[in-house]
Amino acid sequence: MARILLVEDARHSSAAVLHGLLHDAGHEVEQIADGAAALERILHAPPALTLLEVALPRIDGLRVLEAVRSLSDHPIIMLTARTREADRLRGLDLGADDYVCKPFSPREVVARVNTVLRRHAQRRHAARPSAAVAFADADGGARLEGRPLALTRRELLLLRALSGDPGRVFSRSTLLEAAFPEALEVNERAVDGHIKNLRRKLSAAAPAHDWIRSIYGVGFSFAERPA
Repeated sequence: MARILLVEDARHSSAAVLHGLLHDAGHEVEQIADGAAALERILHAPPALTLLEVALPRIDGLRVLEAVRSLSDHPIIMLTARTREADRLRGLDLGADDYVCKPFSPREVVARVNTVLRRHAQRRHAARPSAAVAFADADGGARLEGRPLALTRRELLLLRALSGDPGRVFSRSTLLEAAFPEALEVNERAVDGHIKNLRRKLSAAAPAHDWIRSIYGVGFSFAERPA
């Protein structure tokens, strides 16, 4: 089961049918009809995939797509009544994973959702870990560009998560699960202190590069040195 965000006017009959079919397919569905609210939701508590209408109040779907793509590869399928080729190409150029024009078959959209989810999972599975970081299974230690790092267990877990998929923006909640797998009640802000210490240690081992970057209001990402 995946959490799906459906961003479309609930008054549209197609939205109700699509909502029901997604639910029947085993997905958990949340519906939002406002572009600004959808952007806030995607950036701060991202679902597994977003179905995004183009014509939305406050911020239109293409602007939401552009804002999300500047920070992450979150899966997005555009839904729109705009059938012109130029409109479709713009959505795809901005990074949409798929583009469905109205009127659409809700069953076809569900099939496309499942396809994009599988493709995204495969892409994540194929993520290339950072070449700059090496982990020693024997002692649980780590090295950055060959230099040993004196890390706490939490810092090591965070580095494993971040360096395992360079460039990906990790939310605090995701990093919290990575660094505190056994904890049930830990505030997300606990991640910040450990990230601060980890960043300091990485900088001391290999200065002149910002290894961990903060994405304001969203989370953190690991950045490789430019080639």
